[in-house]
Amino acid sequence: MGHALLSLVKKDLRLMVASKFFLLALGSLILYSSYIHLVYVRLDQEIYPVYLYDPHGLQTVAAQKTVKADTLKQLQEACSDGYAVGIDASGQIPRIYMVSSGLESTDNSRAAYAVSLLSSIDRTKAEIIGSHDKEMKSRREITCEFLFFELSAVGFLGLASTLYKEKQMGVIRVHSTLPVSRTAFILTKLTLFVLADLIFSILLTLINLGLFGGFSVLPAVMVQAGILSAIMALTGFFFAICLQGFRQFSLLYLVFAVFITTPVFLAGQTGISLDWIVYHPMYHLFMAMKNAYFGVKPAGILYYTACTTAIILLFTAVRQALVREMAKEG
Repeated sequence: MGHALLSLVKKDLRLMVASKFFLLALGSLILYSSYIHLVYVRLDQEIYPVYLYDPHGLQTVAAQKTVKADTLKQLQEACSDGYAVGIDASGQIPRIYMVSSGLESTDNSRAAYAVSLLSSIDRTKAEIIGSHDKEMKSRREITCEFLFFELSAVGFLGLASTLYKEKQMGVIRVHSTLPVSRTAFILTKLTLFVLADLIFSILLTLINLGLFGGFSVLPAVMVQAGILSAIMALTGFFFAICLQGFRQFSLLYLVFAVFITTPVFLAGQTGISLDWIVYHPMYHLFMAMKNAYFGVKPAGILYYTACTTAIILLFTAVRQALVREMAKEG
């Protein structure tokens, strides 16, 4: 039995190498890290630029921290991007001019910032409530996003692709006659892919957060990465067994990437209000990953119970589907 398990592990490793899995993972690691180090952290967009149209020269306080507009038309054109804010001081009472960004919370912040420039009263100092500077916050956010995408989309595809190779090679038919349990057949594959994803998670985190920042969050990140990797690998495995052609599976993968993953990013990162998103299971996985990177505890016992139940149910479904497939092949 032990020799049979070892043979399964060796066979799965050879399949992963043959399918360029490790090469693709290395390429993703280099691409993501290069973008974070060379591009993302260098994007330093200033806080909402404020344009002032003051033909009478009455707003001396605001003039120090604003960009002067010579005409009202120039003010309106400068603020047409939904980011900049304008102050029209041509009348007795200054008015705020801006084009909505589409997010009420962002618009309120823009307007409040512009109004604050009109006052000469000393402002209250902001209370520091976190230990991350702007660059580290950006690194944690983008690293979390890349890791979530890698584990969800690529994890869904990776293990399934090796199964299709085995179908083409007739390996499924051979395994149906071997004295190896179906559970072991699934576990060897799942273990190898989860381990590969965990190694990827460690490297991506340490490279982009640094040793100190990376090691401080790694325990929590590893837990969430393991949960997400197992769920997505089993989901992909199940559909790969049920769908005979890889073309059908590719279409399902596209639907998953566009219609299931995209709403999670929109709700989790852009602030777009989607009331139904709380019923989206991937949203909770994403927020748990994000909380891990920022040192915030996830949802608690209910979350972990739901994840454990999902993994058990998926594993059971995969095993039953594999038994049917082997019976059909054998």
